[in-house]
Amino acid sequence: MTTPSNAIATAMASFARFLLLALAMTAPAHAHRPDPSPALVELEIVDRDSGRRLQSWHHQGQAWVAGEPGRPYAIGLRNLTGSRVLVVLSVDGLNAIDGRSAAFGQAGYVLGPWQALEVTGWRKSLGTVARFVFDDPARSYAARTGRPANIGVIGIAVFREHAPAYLPPPIGIGSARQAHGSEPSPGRQARAIQRTTDGVHGPHRAGVHPEARAIASGAPAPGLGTGHGAVEGSRAYYTGFEREAVPSQVSEVRYDTRAGLLARGVRMPTLHRPGRHRPPLDEPRPFPGEFVPDPR
Repeated sequence: MTTPSNAIATAMASFARFLLLALAMTAPAHAHRPDPSPALVELEIVDRDSGRRLQSWHHQGQAWVAGEPGRPYAIGLRNLTGSRVLVVLSVDGLNAIDGRSAAFGQAGYVLGPWQALEVTGWRKSLGTVARFVFDDPARSYAARTGRPANIGVIGIAVFREHAPAYLPPPIGIGSARQAHGSEPSPGRQARAIQRTTDGVHGPHRAGVHPEARAIASGAPAPGLGTGHGAVEGSRAYYTGFEREAVPSQVSEVRYDTRAGLLARGVRMPTLHRPGRHRPPLDEPRPFPGEFVPDPR
């Protein structure tokens, strides 16, 4: 005769076997889970005179490219996802859109799904840029504006778009007026603007302006910077984009003359192998703005 306690024990044993089976079946899925943080945007440097993508070389966890003084270049950005992303672009530690010391919360370029974009210069207006040109560090835009501490590095901070919480549409007179062609909701207006642009996202919040850091004497001085070249046409538009709180990707590439790379010990036959790297404090950083500075 089966007692209630025996029935409970049998049921519990069956449940335990089922639970163990479920765990055994789900374990391989965890073991083969892909990298949770793949690259969202591909970054490359392009020689504009030849159209050639500059080869990157791997040295001590960093990617390096060799530039030639006087040659204009472009920064190629390719969205590798099926969603919009925002890219804050830093050149020599400065935001390429507004010229401030680069920080994560600043203006950036919005790329549509799978979109490729070449940024050819410092943005001067919605219709023009000043060419990126490899130049002597003393003539670089960063040095000429008194901020030479991060010459020789190009970086991107990539943000996913924040997915707003779903709110059901209003019921009653309000929705009836919209159905008859009255003024569209702010959400609908934003979508219409986004369809007409691949453009520029305006300032999100104030950036920071830390004092320039002296480059440590132990680090080789940069042999190349980015100048403020001739102004040329480059059309952009403002668009709405609500970014997530933190970037999903931060990537950088360093540049110097070929002689400078050799002096740093960069072996040219070594192909670039991406990897995480946190540069020492005495090296240039693409996003130097981190905390609010003291007032002067």
